[in-house]
Amino acid sequence: MNYDVLIIGAGPGGIYSAYELTQLKPELKVAVFESGHALDKRHCPIDGDKIKSCIHCKSCSIMSGFGGAGAFSDGKYNITNDFGGTLYEYIGKKSALDLMKYVDDINMRFGGDGTKLYSTSGSKFKKICIQNDLHLLDASVRHLGTDINYVVLEHIYAYLKDKVDFFFDTPVETVSKIEDGYEVSCPNAKYTGKKCIISVGRSGSKWMEQICKKLDIPTESNRVDIGVRVELPAEVFSHLTDELYESKIVYRTQKYGDLVRTFCMNPKGAVVNENTNGIVTVNGHSYEDPEKQTGNTNFALLVAKHFTAPFKDSNGYGESIARLSNMLGGGVIVQRFGDLIRGQRSTQSRIDESFITPTLNASPGDLSLVLPKRILDGIIEMIYVLDKVAPGTANDETLLYGVEVKFYNMEVQVNDKLMTKYDGLYVIGDGSGITHSLSHASASGVHVARILADEM
Repeated sequence: MNYDVLIIGAGPGGIYSAYELTQLKPELKVAVFESGHALDKRHCPIDGDKIKSCIHCKSCSIMSGFGGAGAFSDGKYNITNDFGGTLYEYIGKKSALDLMKYVDDINMRFGGDGTKLYSTSGSKFKKICIQNDLHLLDASVRHLGTDINYVVLEHIYAYLKDKVDFFFDTPVETVSKIEDGYEVSCPNAKYTGKKCIISVGRSGSKWMEQICKKLDIPTESNRVDIGVRVELPAEVFSHLTDELYESKIVYRTQKYGDLVRTFCMNPKGAVVNENTNGIVTVNGHSYEDPEKQTGNTNFALLVAKHFTAPFKDSNGYGESIARLSNMLGGGVIVQRFGDLIRGQRSTQSRIDESFITPTLNASPGDLSLVLPKRILDGIIEMIYVLDKVAPGTANDETLLYGVEVKFYNMEVQVNDKLMTKYDGLYVIGDGSGITHSLSHASASGVHVARILADEM
């Protein structure tokens, strides 16, 4: 055996698995394989000047590399069981929360100390939301910001690099069960280990599906979330963001009974591109440093779609919608809300004349040619309801970027140890379909590491 533990993926799940193993069993030989770059090599070429849109790098520095897709996210750790995944269904609600708090403690020790922990507990906005048929979910939110999140990851890597073998720019092609453990095949070599932890994130969804088919690991079809990213003046939501920072608000539409939710709110942040399997979608970042902040706030409005038989490819459905956006706009499309309501395509001149300055260079277009009517109707209905608690949301000049798609892995069948039917093969993080957030993914990594430390 080359190693005691093989970890596939250096996102939150993989990182915190490796960290906890070094704490509990420092004598173990651990290897981490990552298809993307090391943290200091992760640089998106889009500079807004010479390169204004996605050039489809072989490895997307926003989506992969040390820290995973969360490295350049807003650095929000939501400590809650109300959203972010269903880890609690496997390990219990108290255990899940305790692990998330433990991860928060680690982040504080590695550079996050001084950042604010927000909470919706006892907030007056819960009543205001309910009065308008909106539902504010409970959570404690640690906001690191993209900048402090990067610092935390730098410090964790500096701690781990001499204790764990990292293989960057080394995609794992296959995972095989062998007599005494597992073998991973990479482009130039093969490695073996007694135990194997798979933590490939959302961007590894197609790869994970192939591995499950090869190893005959049962999976269940999951959902896909489709919508837009809203950008508006920071003042519109400041009464919410100043107190709560991240407000997860859910609404059930009157027209179809679909659930629409706010997601990834970035006060004074910026809208960004991201590349998933060659498809350009939209996301948002924000910073703790006031000098890097903008005058806008952005957040996603997402409609969750669950499919029943005979259709099983929920991610393929989301990809087809994103491809249509890429076809029409060469990437991400931006449209003013007023133009959408009046059934007209936004133009560059109308956007230039607006009082809102876009933070992402996107192609003006018509989202009604991209998003299915049911999804678009739900988003429009939600915007008008949000306007009641945050007046100005439904202004003509509010910008909508599309499309935003949250791909979820097929949910992999695992037990309470997050272990598959193969002894010693674990699937954690967003790649498992069980977690959908930084905090839950990180907690799942700690959970498995503690189990391995006990067993080895």
